[in-house]
Amino acid sequence: MGQPRPLANLFSVELWERFSFYGMQGILAIYMYFSATAGGLGIDEGVALSIVGAYGGSVYIFSILGALVSDRLLGPEKTLFGSAVMIMIGHLALALVPGVPGLVAGLLLVAIGSGGLKATAATLVGSLYDLQDTRRDAGFSIYYMGVNIGGLFGPLVTGFAQKEWGFHLGFGLAAIGMAVGLTQYLLTRRSLPRTVHVVPDPLPRSKYPLWAAIAVVVVLVVLILVLTGAMNPGNLATIMVSLSVVGAVVIFTLLLTSKKVTGDERSRVVAFIPLFVGTAAFFALFQQQFTVITLYSDTRLDRNLFGWEMPISWAQSFNPFFIITLAPLFAALWTKLGTRQPTTPKKFALGIMLMGAAFLLFLPMVPVASVPVLWIALIMLVATLGELSLSPVGLSLTTKLAPAAFPVMMMALYNLSIALGTSLSGALAQFYSAETEGAYFGILGAVTIAIGLIMLAISKPVHQGMRGVL
Repeated sequence: MGQPRPLANLFSVELWERFSFYGMQGILAIYMYFSATAGGLGIDEGVALSIVGAYGGSVYIFSILGALVSDRLLGPEKTLFGSAVMIMIGHLALALVPGVPGLVAGLLLVAIGSGGLKATAATLVGSLYDLQDTRRDAGFSIYYMGVNIGGLFGPLVTGFAQKEWGFHLGFGLAAIGMAVGLTQYLLTRRSLPRTVHVVPDPLPRSKYPLWAAIAVVVVLVVLILVLTGAMNPGNLATIMVSLSVVGAVVIFTLLLTSKKVTGDERSRVVAFIPLFVGTAAFFALFQQQFTVITLYSDTRLDRNLFGWEMPISWAQSFNPFFIITLAPLFAALWTKLGTRQPTTPKKFALGIMLMGAAFLLFLPMVPVASVPVLWIALIMLVATLGELSLSPVGLSLTTKLAPAAFPVMMMALYNLSIALGTSLSGALAQFYSAETEGAYFGILGAVTIAIGLIMLAISKPVHQGMRGVL
């Protein structure tokens, strides 16, 4: 396709990493709340869904840690490689270590590793191109296609394996997928540019003891909280929500009070505040495909296809399928509209309202005993239309609004908005049950649409506050 050869390597790594990540996440919730006789751990449903949301949120929080390690200690290439190895070991722990110890070790390793890989993979792709290289956008488009291909096939393969042969084989296939991507990366990593081995902002050796001491203190605090019961599986999602909010407040305060930030840049940071809230609101519902919608697929969905029962996790492949199908159409639409296309705040408002509308689509099925699979497909289609209106522009917009002195901090804010929304998806899931699903989907859908309408109402002043950023 006229692209640098190392792009194929990075494409493969990301495809297999997403295959393993979504493949594992597709069966994670049911592994926790299925009874021991069905191969699960017998954890309470609400607690299991809360853990899934907390785990998903932690990935984005750990991506900030991954960025710090990459920028100050190891450089992007070594950070990516170490993260990929950690992910594979985490999947192996889930596959081979029985019970709760395997769950804890596996999720912790995969979360830290995925955060590190998420923080560095795009950097490596960008290193293949000069800033003026016209192939750059097409290269990123090809790369992100790997994300969705992996996201499509991961739940299909691991879900089938789990249904036919058990959870641990499903987790094992996720580990094998990561091993395939890692092996190819090992064989071809020498072809990457030398710049990816450089540490951009090395931490002075004199500060190593201080940062090591901080790390030890953090680990000790977490251990104390766990041993005293202050941190437990039931409140993990709430803790992640709190960490995301506190982190966001600290970073916003830093950016808005720093003397290194100009007047125009400060205005752009202020304009990002409603976009931060909107992104969190969107992902609080969107990420429930791994929590509430997984439970819904298990208990409310008619998964019988011509006498064969579809695996529970297959419902999670609708979203990447629709992205692969519709993303080129959205790109063509925005290109054709040119200067007539909606402003970014209006796109955010549209995406949020579509996500709320997707939840309202659950309501007609409340009195139906066995919901057709195609109805979930319709719901995920509307949710994907919302994602394509909001998510692709969010990352790009963050880089444009970032103050020149704090590009990493601004990216950390974006990741915290997703962490907040993903953690909320777990915290909110504890209020869901088959008996309350009408109120649950109705209230969340209506509140989210209201947030979208507020975003639409303030879109003009928000756009003006962006000071020339489109």
